[in-house]
Amino acid sequence: MLKPEIRILGFDDSAFTPRSKELVPVIGVIFRGGKFLDGLLRTEVLVDGNDATEKIIKLVNSTRHKQQLKVIMFDGITMAGFNMIDVKKIFEETGLPVIVINRKLPDLAKVKKGLKRFEDFEERWRAVENAGKIKECYIKDFKKVYYQNIGIDDALAREVIKLSCTRSYIPEPLRIAHIIATGIVKGESYGRA
Repeated sequence: MLKPEIRILGFDDSAFTPRSKELVPVIGVIFRGGKFLDGLLRTEVLVDGNDATEKIIKLVNSTRHKQQLKVIMFDGITMAGFNMIDVKKIFEETGLPVIVINRKLPDLAKVKKGLKRFEDFEERWRAVENAGKIKECYIKDFKKVYYQNIGIDDALAREVIKLSCTRSYIPEPLRIAHIIATGIVKGESYGRA
């Protein structure tokens, strides 16, 4: 049985200028289920860089909250443009299961085409493959999100997603991380997680 106040760490990046070489704030929020904010983490990643995975691992492994964390969530597997998140590596190096949420079905052919411009294309594409199969989850029986999971079985992943969707059909840890991240950069939050 899933505890209603399971600690979920959700990450989202902030707004950025495409193809710039700026550092982009990444916010992680720790939520108790979908009920309330319990903590906040912050790092920065390079636009189109290759540092997101390592910085997330370092942040998670060094936080005083780690003992309480049960799941990490991401809004997609990219940050700051094409800075790829290798969720398999994050799972292996933090010991925490990972769930990736997408509002729409990712167009992998388009992603692959975009990644071809990078010298380290193979490494970046491996991160896409490491995220695993894309599946569907219905929230409140009518709205669908897409998810990928590693280190947690499908049924439990869907249960975590549904439990944490209290204000919308996007899990609260991701929704709030998005609000904070965009507010930091733009001075006001906008858009949808």
